[in-house]
Amino acid sequence: MIQFYAPDIAETLSLPEDEAKHCLRVLRHKCGDEIEVIDGKGYRYQCRIVNDNPRKMEVEIIETVRENPAWDTFITIAVAPTKNMDRMEWLVEKLTEIGVNRFVPLLCRHSERKELKIDRLQRIAVSAMKQSLKATLPEIMPMTPFADFISNDDSEAKFIAYCDPTIPRKLLAKEYSGAKSVTILIGPEGDFDIEEIKSALAKGMVPVTLGDNRLRTETAALTACDTIHILNQLHS
Repeated sequence: MIQFYAPDIAETLSLPEDEAKHCLRVLRHKCGDEIEVIDGKGYRYQCRIVNDNPRKMEVEIIETVRENPAWDTFITIAVAPTKNMDRMEWLVEKLTEIGVNRFVPLLCRHSERKELKIDRLQRIAVSAMKQSLKATLPEIMPMTPFADFISNDDSEAKFIAYCDPTIPRKLLAKEYSGAKSVTILIGPEGDFDIEEIKSALAKGMVPVTLGDNRLRTETAALTACDTIHILNQLHS
């Protein structure tokens, strides 16, 4: 099944030019053909092509279906981006595939990357959403200072994962018991600064570990997200 992405399909009845070109020139659809379009907001549209001009492709909507995510918990993964952007792009792709609602790049004291352009990450998320047959696009936030994020996050369950052994941690798989919303913080390769950890704990975040294995940043973030999914499935 091939899905096309048009965030404003319900209002414009048209596809963005890049999606239109792929539909008409690559896949050779034409007037009268039916296609499936998603808006990234949880809606799936069965459409019929009525204008096959790639620069102004127009459709009529035959059916609209509300498709809720396969998971109930609103999941936020907040992670300090690695210096190598390929690893962050891989992470966004995989998080989108397994299911995440919000991705927040964190600016931490030990961050290897201080700036981040999110346009490419958004395109990767769109591609992963389409390929994994989802209709909801995760929100990709701009780079956010650590202190600002922990001061404004209002998730029901909040965890910070780190390596520093001087502050006791608990296993995430044992600490998480279900919630309407959950946030997990993953630090940079050099770990969170000790003062960052203390300030997060003061904001009510639970200190956790993901197990005995030492994980790279992107591996830890993906593991944390998948742990939440697995635990929710076991308790559903």
